Amino acid sequence: MSHVRSMQASAPNTPFDPVIAAERHMLECAGVGRLALYLARQESTAHAATPLLVVHSVNAAASVAEIRPVFEGERDQRTVIALDLPGFGRSARDGRVYTPRLMTDALQAAANWARGHLGVAQLDLLALSLSCEFAARAAAEQPESWRRLALVSPTGFNGTRSRRGVPGSTLGMPALHRVLAWPVLAGPLFRALTRPGVVRYFLRRTFGSQDVDEQLWRDAVATAREPGAEHAPLCFLTGGLFSADIHDVYDRLAQPVWVSHGTRGDFTDYRGLRAWRSLANWRVTVFESGAMPYFEQPQAFLRALDAFLDAP
Repeated sequence: MSHVRSMQASAPNTPFDPVIAAERHMLECAGVGRLALYLARQESTAHAATPLLVVHSVNAAASVAEIRPVFEGERDQRTVIALDLPGFGRSARDGRVYTPRLMTDALQAAANWARGHLGVAQLDLLALSLSCEFAARAAAEQPESWRRLALVSPTGFNGTRSRRGVPGSTLGMPALHRVLAWPVLAGPLFRALTRPGVVRYFLRRTFGSQDVDEQLWRDAVATAREPGAEHAPLCFLTGGLFSADIHDVYDRLAQPVWVSHGTRGDFTDYRGLRAWRSLANWRVTVFESGAMPYFEQPQAFLRALDAFLDAP
């Protein structure tokens, strides 16, 4: 984890190229592998804001394309970095077991790189959906690296079930993963889940609407065609990327935390958030939108995000 080597990226022989105008960096991180980072620098001395790292969700066709509106909307206010998590986008897609530990280490590697490359002590962090669990773990483990956390449609708050398992444990089903990861099953299953029509179906469930962002749909279809694209999603589908102890992790957050979520689609059950709403360092905003409110209400979302990040 301590060794991070950076180099300018060259275009691979693959069809996926996310529509983000930014410097692209490829990091080689010990224990994590190759990570793709996208950097938009804010050089103006009038903008001395803490850099913001933005992280996409975890699903069958995830990549930095999911958080493009935040990246583009914030780049005039502050330096912004977008990260492709291991197994997604332009990062390495090895046939290994993907875990919350690996994803958390990737976030810490990005923070280490930013400290050396940008000369900053801390980052702000925005994560989407399941990646909020990795973000919370990173911030709880190394609070000196992370100043504020913006959690968009975070997991772990649906229903009333407690998730206070053994530290570091997951909801994974190893036996099922071994079966699904068998090559004769993994390839056909993943291709079925990522057909263009199926991708559009799941995006409509995420947006809670028939209208989805067309560029996001195109990027999702393209990234699912990358070699090795099935490995991390199979770990997701079999529960291995969900932390069984996430409620204890959320309890440990001392930084200011902003939770935002929508009212439509599959991700609207936040009954479990009640225990954190009353904490002094937590605040919650609800948008009349699907699970990615910045696609549907970009101005309102960015105003609320800026108010949170720029607060004293």
